[in-house]
Amino acid sequence: MPQRTFSIVKPDAVRAGNTAAILAEIAKAGFRIVAIKKQSISKAEAEGFYYVHRERPFFNDLTTFMSSGPLVLMVLEKDNAIADLRKLMGATNPANAEEGTIRKKFAASIQENAIHGSDAEDTAAFEIGYWFAGYELL
Repeated sequence: MPQRTFSIVKPDAVRAGNTAAILAEIAKAGFRIVAIKKQSISKAEAEGFYYVHRERPFFNDLTTFMSSGPLVLMVLEKDNAIADLRKLMGATNPANAEEGTIRKKFAASIQENAIHGSDAEDTAAFEIGYWFAGYELL
């Protein structure tokens, strides 16, 4: 049974012109794009999205970075989508990411790491609902 997950092509990858290449990697891995949109977000929207990290020392830098330019928000679907996307993305720190992963190919640093993906079903449900209304999920 297909599972849905949420992903973001982050501002660093959009600025670098890597969006199409990242989307091609996602498609090649067998994901179906259920919904997709490109937009800029405010710092307040980034803070709401990352609220679970609000007590962490990197919270301000993260939310400033995520609101620094356009990003691509998407809902993806396939069997085992959450785990498969996490594997395709690679380690958060691109220096530790496996060869062939999105972060190894396109990320510059642990903060500017090209892509976000949900880490669990409850997280995916929250993240999808945060950015997409039900009617957008066809």
